[in-house]
Amino acid sequence: MATMRQVQAAKQNVKNAQRAARRRRTIANLSASTRPELSRQAAKGRQRGSEAGHALEGRNRNSSTRSPRNRTSAAGRRWESGI
Repeated sequence: MATMRQVQAAKQNVKNAQRAARRRRTIANLSASTRPELSRQAAKGRQRGSEAGHALEGRNRNSSTRSPRNRTSAAGRRWESGI
């Protein structure tokens, strides 16, 4: 679980990155062959329902903690849950 300070820092980093992208217009400056490929990748992601691709399947924390094997007891102690 991220601390409040980490969450605030992450949000600020996103805002700064968005501001820099608008200023630099990074997508507009890409080559003509690369730009359509970005839209194809985005379309593939939308088609998947914005789920992670094959390479990222195992890295998602939410999916790994929701599996029955990793469920904890109400107290949050795995060793007491009898798994």
